[in-house]
Amino acid sequence: MPEGLTSVSDTGIQLLLREFWSDIFMPQLIESSMLAAVVNRDYEGEIGPGGGTVKVSQMPVPVADVKKVGFGHESFSAKKMEPTQVSVTADTVITGAYKFDSLVQLQTQIGQKDSEIRLGLLESLRQALNTYLYSFVAPSTSAPDHDLGSVTDFNAAQLRAVRLLAATAKWRRDKPWYLFADPSYYGDMLADSTLAHGDYVGDDLPTLEGRMSRRRYGFDIFEDNSAGLLQHVSAAGAADAALAFSPDFLYLVMQQIPEFKVSDLHANEQHGFLISAKMVVGAKLGIEGNVKHILVR
Repeated sequence: MPEGLTSVSDTGIQLLLREFWSDIFMPQLIESSMLAAVVNRDYEGEIGPGGGTVKVSQMPVPVADVKKVGFGHESFSAKKMEPTQVSVTADTVITGAYKFDSLVQLQTQIGQKDSEIRLGLLESLRQALNTYLYSFVAPSTSAPDHDLGSVTDFNAAQLRAVRLLAATAKWRRDKPWYLFADPSYYGDMLADSTLAHGDYVGDDLPTLEGRMSRRRYGFDIFEDNSAGLLQHVSAAGAADAALAFSPDFLYLVMQQIPEFKVSDLHANEQHGFLISAKMVVGAKLGIEGNVKHILVR
């Protein structure tokens, strides 16, 4: 237990929280958040405690000249390298907090790698961040429609239909394609031998949040039992939802170091203490992001 911390006024407790928790908190948060881990997080600029606006850049692909020898092949045209930039504002504050009767409960866990308090705050922020990101799901409903409703059985035929939509929308093949399915749809795929049998799936499979994917028809497929995904199913508590996407469909910007604060509750005429973990985030659909993801439900 860190020594010398007898009251909340001792600034050492704030410094120790930063020393023991801050450096590992955000990497663990991203690692444990499936959607946050794979969407585009490449941006220029800094996000402080008060938020801010940063730039996300996308490099255009030049159009190559094709000419026959002897018919002007000596010349060519070049496209100026001017990346398309999108401004994303971090203006959303996510906070997780605990109340304690005594600082001893916190003091005994500050230096612990598997502190239940830190892990609880981490899970609180992870769930909120995941639901926040899923709120940006807004696929194109123009022909061809990327919002596929009334899908009762997510089988091989349905996955082929999703793959055709992705290919038609020209999703980049130099980046992975993902499909996150709720337990019901994921169970449908497990029941389809074409999608589940090892002879079809192969062995070289990536992992997310410690889970191994099933790679089929160009997609890395993961089970996602989060409330964030199911919020796109109209009936409360209903099942059957999946999201197929290219990472550039959504841009995520976030504060790199969370803010931990400890204070007593005496000013509120209460005995006890409060600890909170706060981060500032922002998200935005990417360039042509509405056709870079497909919602199935």
